[in-house]
Amino acid sequence: MSKRKGTSVSENPNKRSRSVNESENAADSDQEDPILSNLQCGAEVVSDAGIVESITLKNFMCHSLLGPFTFGSNVNFVVGNNGSGKSAVLTALIVALGGNAQATNRGSSLRGFVKEGESSADVSITLRNKGRDAYKPEVYGSAIILDLRITRDGLRTYKLRSKSGQLISTKKDELVSILDNFNIQVNNPVSVLTQEMSKYFLHSKGEGDKYKFFMKATQLEQMREDFIYIKTTKHLTEDKVEQHSECLKDLKRKYLEKEDRYRSLASLDEMHTKLEELQKQMAWALVTEMEKDLEPMKEKLQADRRSTEKYDDKVNEWKNKVDEAEKKYKQVQEQLERITQQVQELQPKCAELKTESQKRNNLLKSSEVTVHRCKANLRDLEKDKTQLMSRIKDLKLSISQKTGAESKARAERIEQIQTELENLKHQISTVGQQIDQYQHAISRAKEEQGKMRREQEVLQRSIEANRRNLQTMESSRSNRLRRFGEQMPALLNAIQESHRRGHFKHRPRGPLGYLISLKDPELALAVEVCLKGQLLAFTCDNYEDEKVLQGLMAKMFQGGRRPSIITSNFISQVHDTRKKAVSHPSYPSVLQALEIEDPVVANCLIDQKGIESILLIKNRTEARRVMQSKSPPANCIHAFSKDGDQIFANRSYAAEQTRANYLSGDVEEEIRHLQRELENQKGQASRFQQQMRKLDDDVKQNEGLLRRAHQDQRTIKDKATKLQLELTDLQNVEEPQSEDLRPLEEDLHEIITKIKSKRTELDEGQAQMADLKGSYEKAEQEYKQHKECINTIAEEADSVKEDLSKTDQEVIKCKHHKKHYDEKRSAHLHNIQTLEGNLKSKEKEYEMSVAKAKEICLERVESRRSARSLDSEISRLKLKITSQKEQQGDREEIVRQYHEALESYKNMTQQMKNLNSFIKSLDSVMNHRLQAYAELRRFLSARCKYYFDSMLAQRGYSGSMIFDHKNETLSISVQPGQGNKADLSDMRSLSGGERSFSTVCFVLSLWAITEAPFRCLDEFDVYMDMVNRRISMDMMLKVAASQRYRQFIFLTPQNMSSVPESKIISILRLKDPDRGQRNTQRSEDEDQ
Repeated sequence: MSKRKGTSVSENPNKRSRSVNESENAADSDQEDPILSNLQCGAEVVSDAGIVESITLKNFMCHSLLGPFTFGSNVNFVVGNNGSGKSAVLTALIVALGGNAQATNRGSSLRGFVKEGESSADVSITLRNKGRDAYKPEVYGSAIILDLRITRDGLRTYKLRSKSGQLISTKKDELVSILDNFNIQVNNPVSVLTQEMSKYFLHSKGEGDKYKFFMKATQLEQMREDFIYIKTTKHLTEDKVEQHSECLKDLKRKYLEKEDRYRSLASLDEMHTKLEELQKQMAWALVTEMEKDLEPMKEKLQADRRSTEKYDDKVNEWKNKVDEAEKKYKQVQEQLERITQQVQELQPKCAELKTESQKRNNLLKSSEVTVHRCKANLRDLEKDKTQLMSRIKDLKLSISQKTGAESKARAERIEQIQTELENLKHQISTVGQQIDQYQHAISRAKEEQGKMRREQEVLQRSIEANRRNLQTMESSRSNRLRRFGEQMPALLNAIQESHRRGHFKHRPRGPLGYLISLKDPELALAVEVCLKGQLLAFTCDNYEDEKVLQGLMAKMFQGGRRPSIITSNFISQVHDTRKKAVSHPSYPSVLQALEIEDPVVANCLIDQKGIESILLIKNRTEARRVMQSKSPPANCIHAFSKDGDQIFANRSYAAEQTRANYLSGDVEEEIRHLQRELENQKGQASRFQQQMRKLDDDVKQNEGLLRRAHQDQRTIKDKATKLQLELTDLQNVEEPQSEDLRPLEEDLHEIITKIKSKRTELDEGQAQMADLKGSYEKAEQEYKQHKECINTIAEEADSVKEDLSKTDQEVIKCKHHKKHYDEKRSAHLHNIQTLEGNLKSKEKEYEMSVAKAKEICLERVESRRSARSLDSEISRLKLKITSQKEQQGDREEIVRQYHEALESYKNMTQQMKNLNSFIKSLDSVMNHRLQAYAELRRFLSARCKYYFDSMLAQRGYSGSMIFDHKNETLSISVQPGQGNKADLSDMRSLSGGERSFSTVCFVLSLWAITEAPFRCLDEFDVYMDMVNRRISMDMMLKVAASQRYRQFIFLTPQNMSSVPESKIISILRLKDPDRGQRNTQRSEDEDQ
């Protein structure tokens, strides 16, 4: 079945689907609605693509020229008497659109359509090409012009032109594509219904004819014929396959016989051919092997040349780093020199202050000796005074017995006053000493308080640090990583996740202290003091990774101190430190004392701290002896004792840290130690508080005693003043004295004078001693402050010295890296030169090998085998050829027979395979198509019944349509009466007009279930009376009005004067024929 016939029925079920719906609406509309209202409604509707716009006939049948006829887009009546050319127009339309001569019922061949006396006939048809179904509108435009020429020999040629007249194609395939696109079916009686076809099918009284008409109209007949043809072809193919099976066995037997003979004779030629081929392959295999050797050398040379720039960059990078490190070293050295100069400038002043303090201390001691001597002299004078006064008293007693009671009483009073005055002087001196003692005690207690407060603050900070360390140690029981910080596990998890997602080029390492372990646990404190902040540090390969790690740390350590990050290229091997590492037979370096699995971590510690150049000596004294001897170990920067003391060649520093926090092995022991230390510190803090309270009590008590002593001093001084006045008055009273008392009294007076002098001297000495003491304390305080300033500067110098040492290590490291890359660059350039020389030598050998290979075989031969394998195969083949040369015979006939048998067997095998595959595919397709065919036939039959009933109902008829697909009959019964009042009658019992009307209803129902852009009916009303003609015409006009996207062409000999006026109706009136000239003049197009 052709493509066009197949698509007209089964394909594009949605194409122009509005025809069915609008036909149903037209059939179900109110019968009282006049047809005129449908013809006169609205504006003109433009038809869909594929309708006939015009047709022109030249020398066709008996007409010299017909047309051009311009058709309307909806309803067209071609009116004319017999012989005017109506049937010629319809025939030309069928022939031009691909129909055969038999379909026109006007001739048996195309040559019969050429006018007598002419060599050819021409037909030109213009098809509309607008809308969504337009065919190649960009090529043809809005219309397609189809020119057909039929020669006298019956040949048919086509010319397909665009609207502008440009020739597009002359192929029949292009016409078939256009007809398929527009769904034009000129051989379908529903699309084009000629008089003969109408007589044969519609006016026949046989039920089988009507069924055939239905099958032909819906193209089901074509599908059935195709299925029958396919089934017949299948049976023929199966028979052919069975016949070929027997032939195939014979062919195979003959082929095997010929093959045995051929192989026995053809083996020598094959071996010669194979030998030549192997020799060619051998020659070029040698070339290929040399190319394979050359390619890696070229690639390596190119890669080495590209990497030279990287070495240059590395050398320049480390050169810049050396310059920066040396600049920083110079800055730190200048800073240390400035600090040293400050210390040197302060040293003379410090020595001067120390000398002054010692001088004032000597003066104070001398003054104290003078005071003590004065006190001793004063005691002696007091003793002499007492003895002399006792003698005078005795003498006065004897005199008083003579002079009377008054003198005696005055003397006693004087003696009493003097005694009281002496006592008061002793009390004043004692109180003064007490005041000095109280003031000194208060000052000493306050100094002690300040010292204890400072010690208490230091102790409190130590307690807090130990608490944090204890908490870290306790959390590190289950996870050692927590010893380096609570956030460390989360940070390492984040680093691992980011590395898995590809955020890091190389996974960062850290904390470094977590990635190392000690061989000797006793050296934990020494290693920890040596590495210091590096234990918590991380290392990255590049600055991009460093930025990512900084971002992760910012999230984990919010507001706290972050671990430092060291950026250096990761190297998979540990640095070679044999040249710069310290080597001692008894003591290890830090690098030797550590177990480091990751080379990146080891290289980082070597670069940053120079651990290969630091010795670990457990005993401090032994460390000083080794490091500060005349010949310290070579390459040794400094050493550490197990207590963490740092020993240089000319100095040493004690460690502030007493325990290892990160590297200690026994966590439980560390926890117990920290707990004991916390308990001791808490006890010490408690004792500090008790001492502070005691000191506060002592200060308060001494201040109270000082106030009372000052008050007692003032009271005693007032009392002494009063007694001194009274004594003066009593002494001024003249008394007769004996001459014996005068020398004693003079001696007593002299002693008293000396006592006063000594007391004055003692007071002056004590005052001087107090002044000297204050001066000494002031000088000592000034000296201590100056000394503290020097110590502060010295401590700053120590940190600067440490920075200087680090900077020096950095300079050494940078110089080492620069030297390393300089050596690698030199070695790299040397390798390039060597490789270039080797490459030139290889290229010369390669050119010679290529020349030899071309002598053997000019064109290159590729082979996957090695040259050694080919050489072995050549040797073996030569021996085999030598042994078989004697067996050569008549070969040509056997070779020819073998190839013929082989070709026949292959062809027959392939044919069998193809036929079996074809039969299998055909069975599957046929089963599916037959099911679809039955379903489509049932569906079209049901729709045809529905539309037929609707058409009959418009005139008040009732009828039935019975399909018998098994017997292939179609029974149509019509009753002109109302509904079921009368029994249905066969169409043969109807009058001629009624039967014609029923036939029209049948045609319209077939129109409703088939698709075509135009419909043609030739003299459809010839057997109708006026009433049925009018009713049939109204029905067809009503259907046409509801399907304005289709074109209807009606050929009739009637004058159509009764057709209502409408813009959608065109009437083409053909002039009556001129029997003399047998041509038709022109046509008239009247748009009503």
